[in-house]
Amino acid sequence: MRKLCLGGSFNPIHHGHLLCGLAAAEKLGFQKLVLIPSAQPPLKASAADMASAADRIAMCKLAAAGSAAIEVDCLESERSAPSFTIDTARELKRRGWETVSWLIGSDNLSGLPLWHDLPGLLREVDFVVMTRPGWSPDWAALPPALRQLEGRTVTVPQIDISSTNIRRRIAAGLPIDFMTPPAVCQYIRQQGLYRAP
Repeated sequence: MRKLCLGGSFNPIHHGHLLCGLAAAEKLGFQKLVLIPSAQPPLKASAADMASAADRIAMCKLAAAGSAAIEVDCLESERSAPSFTIDTARELKRRGWETVSWLIGSDNLSGLPLWHDLPGLLREVDFVVMTRPGWSPDWAALPPALRQLEGRTVTVPQIDISSTNIRRRIAAGLPIDFMTPPAVCQYIRQQGLYRAP
């Protein structure tokens, strides 16, 4: 079974993650979308409004519940160190994955050189780039090693929902219905996540 990984902080997970990830998987012939919530995102370690890893994993599981096409893998939460994608890819290969395909948004391309051990990562992972609203990559400006990813771009529905906007709406007392699955909305309310201090 071919699986496509989608990693992230999922703070919180929303319909953009789910629908775009599933669309990319379907277009490219993957049977499963694997959500991999990061325990401690290295590039977001100091974010004041970061929900705990346990909360973010719980929300991902609620979002994936009942879907045969989505699964959640918590392997990054089992490590105490920051969540480096290269370590996750190597662990998946130790588990028997022949190829680790990893979906990123076009908005993440310019930051990819900051990822831990990029040369090794590009050897371990087959990246797939999905289009994102308002982000048209300047391929010529990217390092040569990343320009090859232009041929690994997939067009997905342009759903303009962001976790940042969801957190801002919650802090402002605004509804987030229809931005994330109902079970996730309920969990956020019950746990009091993202409320203004």
